Amino acid sequence: MNPEARRGLMLVSPPLIYALLLLAVPLAAIMLFSFWTQDFVTVDTTFTLQNYREIWEEPIYGLLLQRSIFVSGTVTLVTVLLAFPIAYYISFYVDPKRKSLWLFLITIPFWTSYLIRVFLWKVILGYNGVVNSGLIGAGIIDEPLTFILYNLNAVVITLAHAFAPFAVLPIFVALEKIDRSLLEASQDLGEGRVMTFFRVTLPQAMPGVAAALVIVSIPTVGDYVTPELMGGAGGKLIANMIQTQFLQLNNAPLGAALALVAMAAIVSALLVLYAQGKLLIYIYQVLSGTRPVIEIIFLCFTAVFLQVLVASTLLRGLSGGLGSGAAFFAGLVLYSIAVLLLLRGRRG
Repeated sequence: MNPEARRGLMLVSPPLIYALLLLAVPLAAIMLFSFWTQDFVTVDTTFTLQNYREIWEEPIYGLLLQRSIFVSGTVTLVTVLLAFPIAYYISFYVDPKRKSLWLFLITIPFWTSYLIRVFLWKVILGYNGVVNSGLIGAGIIDEPLTFILYNLNAVVITLAHAFAPFAVLPIFVALEKIDRSLLEASQDLGEGRVMTFFRVTLPQAMPGVAAALVIVSIPTVGDYVTPELMGGAGGKLIANMIQTQFLQLNNAPLGAALALVAMAAIVSALLVLYAQGKLLIYIYQVLSGTRPVIEIIFLCFTAVFLQVLVASTLLRGLSGGLGSGAAFFAGLVLYSIAVLLLLRGRRG
């Protein structure tokens, strides 16, 4: 081994060992545990698929997984839609000398405990909280609103606020990398600001948007504190069931199996989303220049709407038990892989 390769190996080894010890080893342990069984105290290390069979057959797990994917998707969509204008404003309209200050202000919520922020939202959204008191004082409502706390609405609001900085930062980084001369060239060629945004700015900002989607969607599926405090009886997610299996029912193998199923579900959902995004970009690039831009955008949004219908069908299937929707979900994943293979080597 030459000196440069040895030096590179020495530089890479510490973080690689760190990743293996803190990421790969726990994940392998969870995977191993999922094939065991536990009778409250005694752990039976005999290899079995009983935990996965129970997850497959019991409707409650499918319902919780459906609700978790729905909440994760909603939070991700709301967060990215709200984060993009903020990141865009900071990147294009804030003085370069003040951008660091703005980013610093965005990270201020991290100065306080996550638990404290959740309790603050309980105060804001409570029956006699800030929102209800303000609306009653303004004469807009006669009695406090009850649909903004202890349900999925409160969970979505709290999670969207908690993960907003995670979406702003990657989008801002992507926008900062855009060559401003490309925007000027687009306008010199006769494009307006709106078409310049859709044809130049947005495509180049998509890596940041994709990073924000991943960064927000994955941890929201595994969050159990917010649903526990804000969701009420009807706002529990799959993470709450995992926490219950580990800490209350003392059934770590079933909790481990649930964790792996949830992980596989969110990774598969992201794969489907990625494939559909690539397909929409390809459609846009193929039709660009041959059809009016408005018509192309309409076709792309129609394709998105069809994908939403497919996703809602999947979620309805999962509500009847994991097994009733798993086959369709597997077909959707295989379809997405086929789309990626077909688009491989093509434009976009």
